[in-house]
Amino acid sequence: MLWLALHFPQLTLEALPLRQSPSVVTARGRILAADPVAAAAGILPGHKLSTALGLLPGLRACERDPAREARALADLACWSGRFTPTVSLAPPAGLLLEIGGCRRLFGGIEAIVAAVLDGCRIQGWSVDWAVAPTPLGARWLARAGAAASYESLAALQAALTDLPCVVPDWPAEVVARLDAFGLRRLGELSAQPAGGLRRRIGNGPVDDLLRACGELPDPQRAFVFPERFAAGLELPSRVEFAEGLAFAAQRLFAALAGWLQVRQSLLRVGTLQLTHDDGSSSALPLRFGEPCADEGRFMRLLREHLSRLQLVAPVEALSLVADELVARPDASAGLFDQAVQGEGAAACIERLRARLGDDAVRSLALHADHRPECASRSDDPAGILAAKTTSTATFDKPRPLWLLPAPQPLAERVDGPHWHGPLQLVTRGERLESGWWDSGEASAVGDLRRDYFVARTGEGQWAWIFRDAQGWFLQGLFA
Repeated sequence: MLWLALHFPQLTLEALPLRQSPSVVTARGRILAADPVAAAAGILPGHKLSTALGLLPGLRACERDPAREARALADLACWSGRFTPTVSLAPPAGLLLEIGGCRRLFGGIEAIVAAVLDGCRIQGWSVDWAVAPTPLGARWLARAGAAASYESLAALQAALTDLPCVVPDWPAEVVARLDAFGLRRLGELSAQPAGGLRRRIGNGPVDDLLRACGELPDPQRAFVFPERFAAGLELPSRVEFAEGLAFAAQRLFAALAGWLQVRQSLLRVGTLQLTHDDGSSSALPLRFGEPCADEGRFMRLLREHLSRLQLVAPVEALSLVADELVARPDASAGLFDQAVQGEGAAACIERLRARLGDDAVRSLALHADHRPECASRSDDPAGILAAKTTSTATFDKPRPLWLLPAPQPLAERVDGPHWHGPLQLVTRGERLESGWWDSGEASAVGDLRRDYFVARTGEGQWAWIFRDAQGWFLQGLFA
């Protein structure tokens, strides 16, 4: 196994909707984290709040919110599902991703790490990382800012020897006792007899060291992805224009995409709920032309909606709910590389609907009626794309793509019908007798009795014509 450990050093700060800068997060009157402006003024973790206010009188202090941090870590775990189904929480500010079984899928460890770090950057998370064969060793190295991969136990053990004993976050009394013994590095600690260490500092630190080095098993509790996706986010400032919601919503859609990957599901309908500063709320439904699980496609559709949306009041919070899901169909990968596909008809249709409105985008479907004027109808394009036919009508005779609004009378001469010259009949007649049940009421066409032919003009154009009791008529043209 190979573990990618992610440590979010600013989680206590970045999980809060800080509405101004400079800001700090405090607990029991002490600074836990400071934003860049506060840090530049000399405010460091561990300082008293009174000292920080003396350095920067305009400082805004927020109390730590462990519940909000836990929700943020769970959302990050959902997002991590796009890389591996084996994710473990490493509270208070870490994740463990087992990536050994996924390296071939992504093209190597470096590619996975690059994709993970890029996703964290896009969502606005500060992150340290390390890759190692043991979960605890990877966590310690990530917290130390290693930013490197150690794929063998030998390489891991060599890297651990240089870490200070404070990195494992053991109790202060253990660290003080080790310091009194002159043991400041893990390499110095591991060189001591285990029996004597257990008597002096207890079993816990010694067992931790053995687990980190791979000499004791270290099973991890897997993160349980929720059965239903619903995530929320409080915005750092009031958003007055709809386009400004896209950046904040990216975190929610990133978590949704990872959750869908693990659940082997596709999203058909979702809802983005907007909470306004006056206490009201509004819903933005997101309907897709075909079920999908692509974060980029989610964001493209959202931006189309936001470009037309007029906010009734400034927005303070967002929440995203996956309303309608379908199971991901089983499909085998191609033996050979396939050409890169474009956006596709379904994605184009859903963006047009978001821009123009649902009723402005329609498709044509066959209707069980042999009369040409009644053989098609306007339909929902989503049903066509999902191969949900509304009719069992089939026609084994040629039909033109272009029908005239009304049949056009043709001149008839000794050599037959004329349209820009004589027409040559190239098929035998196809007799249509249909519509007697309408009697001209339910259909503008009503009852008909016609003989249809495919004809060719002198210029090579193909036409669809018919003859009835009134003479010859042009019905349509072939492409």
